[in-house]
Amino acid sequence: MTLIINDSDWDDLSEDAPAPCPKNLVLDDFEEITGVPAVLGQGYLREMDLLPGVCLGFSEFESYQDLVIKAPIHDHQIQISIFPTGLLYFDEVHLDLGRGRSYFSGSGVSPAVTGMHRARERLTCVNIEIDPELFHSVFLTEQQRDNDALKQLFKGQDWKVAFYPTVTPAIQTIAQQMWDAPYRGALKQVYLQAKVMELLVIYLDMIAESQKSIRVSGLKPDTIARLYHAKEILDSCWENPPLMLELAQQIGVSHSSLLRGFKQLFGTTAIGYLTQQRLKRAEQLLQQGDCTVTQVAERVGYGHLGHFTAVFKRQFGITPSQCLAGKKTIL
Repeated sequence: MTLIINDSDWDDLSEDAPAPCPKNLVLDDFEEITGVPAVLGQGYLREMDLLPGVCLGFSEFESYQDLVIKAPIHDHQIQISIFPTGLLYFDEVHLDLGRGRSYFSGSGVSPAVTGMHRARERLTCVNIEIDPELFHSVFLTEQQRDNDALKQLFKGQDWKVAFYPTVTPAIQTIAQQMWDAPYRGALKQVYLQAKVMELLVIYLDMIAESQKSIRVSGLKPDTIARLYHAKEILDSCWENPPLMLELAQQIGVSHSSLLRGFKQLFGTTAIGYLTQQRLKRAEQLLQQGDCTVTQVAERVGYGHLGHFTAVFKRQFGITPSQCLAGKKTIL
């Protein structure tokens, strides 16, 4: 059975959550720890303001049952999330996070998001949130504000740009060092501030390098941002997506630029990406076990069961029936 709640439900339930006391954890004055709703699972969230507009959090959560949390369209800060253990599942907007895939997002407007915690799967997270206005005005020089990689962090009232970088050994080491900071008090705060900035530089460098190779092939930074917008549109309406001509008009590029640029940037065509999203949703529905294979095929847009079975097996290495029976996919 899957429990579905929204952000406000979580906040209401958290008000009465008991404050946990993890073993061997000693809090400094600038840290605050809260528990998760006892009716949903067990764990905690440890948060601290390192600088004005810079918040760092460490969380650990294990849900008692499959739990879906829905967030509406909302303003989004600059964010880095690293998941040392576990996997956070998404059915639309994001790729699944964890198992070596992290999250790096600029500020702007986020589409509605639905994430899922699997029952009894322990998820830990190192999360950093940075106020974009403060970061832009206080931390950056005029020259840095003109940097193409940094510009993508500030989208204002436009859709934010998100990336899913691979967790390198360096990133993994820094995340662990932050979790187990070797100092106390003011020195600990300074140490964590430095680690946050070190992570931010690593992520910006990764994005800049990836886009440098893309620009060599002819894609401009503005085109890249528009293609990411196209991806987010497809993420949010994969069940009833626009035609490619309509999508191109919506993001402000030509039809050929959309088709060519999308494949160049994301390694698959826009249609191929939609197929991946549908199959990922089909996998989740089959693993939940509440629908038959035929019902799942219809829900994700496949009218022909044989075609659905063939495409699903090609993607995941097992048939939909095997997935429904509990066999793990190869991805």
